[in-house]
Amino acid sequence: MRNRLTAFILIGMVAGVLTGYVANLWVGGDDATAKEVAGYFHLLADIFLHLIKMIIAPLVFSTLVAGIAHMGDSAALGRIGGRALAWFIIASLISLTLGLILVNFFQPGAGLNLVRSGVDAGVSTEGLNFRDFVLHIFPTSMIGAMAENSILQIVVFSLFVGVALTAIGEKGKPIVTVIEAMVELMLQVTGYVMRVAPLAVFGALASSITVQGLGVLQTYGELVGEFYIAIFCLWGLLFLAGSLFLGKRMIKLVRYVREPILIAFSTASSEAAYPKMLEQLDRFGVPRRIYSFVLPLGYSFNLDGSMMYATFATIFIAQAYGIDLPMTTQITILLVLMVTSKGIAAVPRASLVVVAATLGQFDLPVEGIAFILAVDHFMDMGRTATNVLGNAIATSVITKWEGMLEVEEPEDVPHPKAPAHTTSDGRRGLELASDMVDDPRKG
Repeated sequence: MRNRLTAFILIGMVAGVLTGYVANLWVGGDDATAKEVAGYFHLLADIFLHLIKMIIAPLVFSTLVAGIAHMGDSAALGRIGGRALAWFIIASLISLTLGLILVNFFQPGAGLNLVRSGVDAGVSTEGLNFRDFVLHIFPTSMIGAMAENSILQIVVFSLFVGVALTAIGEKGKPIVTVIEAMVELMLQVTGYVMRVAPLAVFGALASSITVQGLGVLQTYGELVGEFYIAIFCLWGLLFLAGSLFLGKRMIKLVRYVREPILIAFSTASSEAAYPKMLEQLDRFGVPRRIYSFVLPLGYSFNLDGSMMYATFATIFIAQAYGIDLPMTTQITILLVLMVTSKGIAAVPRASLVVVAATLGQFDLPVEGIAFILAVDHFMDMGRTATNVLGNAIATSVITKWEGMLEVEEPEDVPHPKAPAHTTSDGRRGLELASDMVDDPRKG
């Protein structure tokens, strides 16, 4: 059945938590042994993430170039890009503002009475400045950009190639044909890789619980619980915003993207969900020339969950140290986060880096980062899933604005025993099987 991957992922999540709990009871008293056992559990997730990173660069390059080549109109490209950026900016402001409102309402840090000691938090913010971000966008080597999986640089190079292929017309058709074949090849490879997803989910959760145990959620229960209430409120706003443009199809969109969201939540990696998101948006009716352009941009600029986390964590740390911030200062922090957060695409531990940089800029205790590190992984799961949902909604809404949203494919269809084809507008004609084993594209 079509739902088999979802079921396997859910089974992997439950099995991972139970296995991690048993392992924690068994070896939790010995930190060194617990970390060693957790390392072997996490090997499954590491293998999956390595495979995902293996296919991300060629997948983004081929789908984006093919999409632009079929668009055939640079004006349309600029219009779609402008609409995408407008949506991203508005969504970021809403996410930041909602996080600010809810952290002040819940006051999760009140009463902790932490004392400032000046200890280094261990989070480097050197890579976070506007000049380096702008310079980082433009690649010096396409090979280097693909080797480092630098999505923004790949997007820039792909834009040049796609527009150039459109400009040279008939002479570029052989290259377009090769790139289209590359798209189908990478989607097939993606199908093979996605079969590992349930094992990766199992390994990631088992590893975390083995080291930290279920008690970590109890110790930081208030912070984690209130953060997830905030996340669910943001999901509600995103759903309402999507419904304004998509109507009843918004419910169908959520059903189509549930697998990428589960993958993102379980692995705390947006990259892990990217290939499956391409497939599901295609099935929902988004043409390739739209999602191949908007989705990579969204992965860099439309981080709704990360935005909320940034304001939530910053104000929480101020509360924990008993620092009373006037509302004007909090609004200034929000505006600073709005700018600095756009430069985090290639920064490791991006959300923590943004929070650390913001704390330092406002002379707040950067060492407070260490207090939330214990549960950062669990909050990262929620914010990553939110980023994925936000990008799915953004891409679908922009497609609707362009008047290009097509009829979705049925979720349960018989296996046609026929290869996928590409329609005249460049959208992959996925005719996926209802049996995951028979058709590898299903994951």
